[in-house]
Parts: sequence; C-alpha cells; structure tokens
Amino acid sequence: MDNVTASTIVITGASDGIGAAASRILRAALPDARLVLVGRNPVKTAAIAAETDATYHVADYSRLDEVRSLAAELRQLGRIDVLANNAGSMFDGPIRTADGFELTWQVNQLAPYLLTNLLLPTLLESRASVVATSSMASAFLARFNPDDPETQRGFSPARAYGNSKLGNVLFTRELHARYHHRGLNTVAFHPGVIATNFGTETSSVIHYGYQTAIARMFHPAPDGGMNLAYFIAGTPGIHWQSGRYYNDRRRPGIQKRAGRDPELATRVFEDTAHALGVTWE
Repeated sequence: MDNVTASTIVITGASDGIGAAASRILRAALPDARLVLVGRNPVKTAAIAAETDATYHVADYSRLDEVRSLAAELRQLGRIDVLANNAGSMFDGPIRTADGFELTWQVNQLAPYLLTNLLLPTLLESRASVVATSSMASAFLARFNPDDPETQRGFSPARAYGNSKLGNVLFTRELHARYHHRGLNTVAFHPGVIATNFGTETSSVIHYGYQTAIARMFHPAPDGGMNLAYFIAGTPGIHWQSGRYYNDRRRPGIQKRAGRDPELATRVFEDTAHALGVTWE
C-alpha cells in the first residue's frame, strides 16, 4: 500500500471476536483509513461500525446470493487496498445449504473465494492485499481429500473446519501464483487460540473448550485482533511475504505437505471455480 493511512480496508467477520478487535486497533492506529466492516449480525455490526467510525454491510455467508450482493455493494467503493477475509466458524454437520454445499466449506472457503473473485478487477486495479484468517487447524485437524473437499465422508466438525482452513491456505498460495505479478499480494495466518464466541454453533469438543473454564487459558480477542491488524497494515515484502502462511507469532507456520503442494492448490482453485460457476481473469 502506497499510503496505508488513507487506505480502504474491508474486514469481513467484523461484528465480533478478532474482526471487531482489529477494527478498533486499526482505527486507533490509522485514523485516516476508510474502514468498511462486514458482518452477519446487523445489530452487532452496526455497533462496531459506529464505535470505529466505519461504514458497514451485512451478509450471511450461508447464502451465496448475499455474497454476490455484498460484492456489488463493495465494488461501489472504487478501490480496495486490503480485503481481509476473516469471517468463518465451525458447525455441526454435514449440513447442506440452500446453494447445495456443505455449510462449513461454504462459509469458510467458498464464500470468501467467491467474494474475492467478484472483486478481482477492483483488487488488481488497487494493487491490493488479500488477507486470510486461517488456522493451525489447517495442519493439525485437516485430513484433506480433493475428491471430497466438503468432507461429506467421515464428517466431523473439527475435520471439516481443518479442511476449510487448509482451503484458505491453498487459495492464498494460488492467488499469489496467478496474480502477484500483477500487483496482488496474498497472505494467510493463524491468529492464535483466542477466547471468543467461536464454536458456539457446534457440539464438538472444541465447543466445550471455548465455552468452559479451559477458555481461560486462551488469549483474549485483542491478541488475535493485533495479528489481523498486523497483516492488514503491514507492507508486503517487508512485514510479510506474499503467498505465505504465518503462525500466531508472525513467523512461517507449520503446514502438512498438502498445504505446500502447488498442484493441489491449482486443482482446488479450479475445482472451486467450476463448482461456483465462475471464471478468473
């Protein structure tokens, strides 16, 4: 970003948790930035927007028509210097959405993929950064089968979540491979194990951890927000390298072989485009 203080920054999943925390941090650090927040809950999103002097949009990622409407609204901004694909959660399942996809895969992978695709001309013109909130679950919980990316077979909330977060890493790598030479920068990161409302929509053991005394050992939401804000405000090539995945200490993160496989990244990218019926420049 040539002038980070006056940049247009879009943050999804901004109504709560690390998205809300990052919004507060960025407003304090970059008072001239144009913050644009996206959330599923209109009341919470409006409250954070008012607190941070931001504009906001409401979209439910379980409905891809709302993602398409969101993209149309965001294109009216004219330029986008940073798109932070931060929205995501864990769900019981498998649950089939109205769009015909498994819910976890749709919310965590398909929706940000579609939003980025629909905003690509604006992102390229702006020489933007695309920041993905992934997770160490991409290495430790994922058991990814490219023939079953939605985890329909052998479903568990944790495995489906890990696979979707691996999808974020692969998407980051492939976007870099295709568009970095045109000025686009991409990065994925693990925010840390953060005490938020994450996991409330699943009955898995992870839900238990987040909703009991175990959560007292987790980092507070502002810690994860600091990491998100760091990658949003950081300068590619100086603070982080495009196409990489980082851990919560902002160092290159551990990945399984699948997360480093360029052929798998290309396959998942193209299979997802086909499933959504979209094309890329």
